[in-house]
Amino acid sequence: MTQIVMPMHTNGVAGVMFGGVMMQWIDVCAGVAAMRHAGGAVLTASIDRLDFLSPVQVGEIVVLQAQVNYAARTSMEVGCRVETEDMRLRTRRYVTKAYLTFVAVDEHGRPRPIPPLEVGNEEDRRRHEDAARRRNERLRAAGRTT
Repeated sequence: MTQIVMPMHTNGVAGVMFGGVMMQWIDVCAGVAAMRHAGGAVLTASIDRLDFLSPVQVGEIVVLQAQVNYAARTSMEVGCRVETEDMRLRTRRYVTKAYLTFVAVDEHGRPRPIPPLEVGNEEDRRRHEDAARRRNERLRAAGRTT
């Protein structure tokens, strides 16, 4: 997903993008990846820690990339990487990343099963294993064991 930072997306005084707008864009981008994998509606269950590594200014191009890293029975983790792009220099600057958990839901809003994730290459396997560890940590922190 690609966006341009407009004045309405910033605090106005310093021209720096609101973190909440970035979080919304991340949620939408990751949500689309989750819906595509689930084949239908999903709900955001959580978003992991979000650190803004550098400010994003008005007029910058923001490029968001999302990928399903792990799929359980009804939920999945989606990673979203965010960069800005300098159109003149054709360079990118890493801004932030986030991991979101989505739950697939049926027409009544109840969790429904999703397909297993096909892990194709070594990088996908690494992402899947890292996501499984994060999932276990989330469940442990919530007082639920796996």
